[in-house]
Amino acid sequence: MKHFLKTKKVRITLFIVFVLVFAVWLLSLNAGPKVIPPEYGVTFSQPYAQSLGLEWKKVYVESLTDLNVKLLRLSAYWNSVEPKQGEFFYDDLDFQVEQAEAHGVKVILGIGKRLPRWPECHVPDWANGLSEDSQRQALLAYMENTVLRFKSNPAITTWQVENEPFLGSFGPCPPLDPGFLDKEIALVKKLDPSRPILITDSGELNFWIEAGRRGDIFGSTYYRYIYSDRLKRYWTNFYFPSWFYRFKGGMVRLLNPGKPIILAELEAEPWTTKGILSTSLDEQFKTMSLNNFRTITRLAGRTGFSPQYLWGLEWWYWMKTQGHPEFWLEAKKLINQ
Repeated sequence: MKHFLKTKKVRITLFIVFVLVFAVWLLSLNAGPKVIPPEYGVTFSQPYAQSLGLEWKKVYVESLTDLNVKLLRLSAYWNSVEPKQGEFFYDDLDFQVEQAEAHGVKVILGIGKRLPRWPECHVPDWANGLSEDSQRQALLAYMENTVLRFKSNPAITTWQVENEPFLGSFGPCPPLDPGFLDKEIALVKKLDPSRPILITDSGELNFWIEAGRRGDIFGSTYYRYIYSDRLKRYWTNFYFPSWFYRFKGGMVRLLNPGKPIILAELEAEPWTTKGILSTSLDEQFKTMSLNNFRTITRLAGRTGFSPQYLWGLEWWYWMKTQGHPEFWLEAKKLINQ
């Protein structure tokens, strides 16, 4: 019995020492040498620009000419490119990809059911009435058609398959079937084996184990300024400092040696659950002031992940129309540094 207690005490002592050393090591990560500034890109969403009452082509072209964006994430929304089953409409996406090619822009093109911007899952109305198996077959057919259409364009450098597929707590989406996600990835890789596949996950709510082992590139989100509907209050997310992301990135690389890690979605617009047009500017500034913009990009830079895709292009442009060009100008400075 005494031997058992001694052994137990030794184990507890060693565990406490390990935890303390580990904690000190984690904290020391944030005090290391200055990280090289990342490259910056942007995400563009045509339907989101339209929801703000903007001329989406004007916003898009100015992002390429005035902001001088060279890294861009676009989405082939299923409900936009296949409004009727078997009838594909690519005119708008063709314009975006052709303009990107003309301006020497490198494009990540997202395909799948779940893609950036609310409501997360962008399913055509006609597909909602199908059985699960039939909808999956239709989804794969749209993905195949899209890959075959754009894989000859040199502007496309990466395919993103789904967006944060393991984040089941956000957006009105059905539960994820990891096996079917693997089929989507395998299909894209078969159709275009020369380009890498990006898989993304929440930087704050998941541990990246499942997402991190899939695809060729891993992409995280980075959010700091939040409004909680449940708590009815704003808060600044201090719980996940930069080393937290670096630590998880280290785990991804430990399990998947050599895997590139990027920030696919870096918060640079207000967090609002009512929508921009229904939220006063004073309320918007509570989660995204110019100071917050500068702080979050500075802190995200400490992760060491590059490139980093800023989230909020459409809002910066909309703010210009409201007499606040400072966000557009700040993004321009970052992109061209």
